[in-house]
Amino acid sequence: MSGLAALLAGRATPGIYRWHGGFDVADVRHTVEHAGWHFAYFDGWHGESKEEFLSGVGEALDLSDDYGRNFDALADSLADVVAGDSEGLVFLWDGWGPFARADEQAFSVALSVLGTRVNADRGGPFSVLLRGDGPEVSGVASLD
Repeated sequence: MSGLAALLAGRATPGIYRWHGGFDVADVRHTVEHAGWHFAYFDGWHGESKEEFLSGVGEALDLSDDYGRNFDALADSLADVVAGDSEGLVFLWDGWGPFARADEQAFSVALSVLGTRVNADRGGPFSVLLRGDGPEVSGVASLD
């Protein structure tokens, strides 16, 4: 978990990363929470549509019941996702590849919306880990 460990220790800048760590989700959660960060998980293997992504990310991040399940609503809701008294939040997105291949434009918008939260000045550090195989994504570095 060296790349993840670097992120959690502040030696890697929060951001959106590709990550190939084959660790069980429970082990990743434990590592993240043990370091004092919040953890959210989205299993994208079970859907490749924009609607399934928006619904799944809303559940993973425990967004409010009135979350509108569109990209504008996601952007607004992410602005309210704060790390609280923790060091930050790690959002692990398994199986992002099917969505990226099925709807390239919607996937690009999803990354843009998540990137806006990553780069926000408030709410604490927020990182997205894209785990699994998928197409090349411009501007997304590897955490490995």
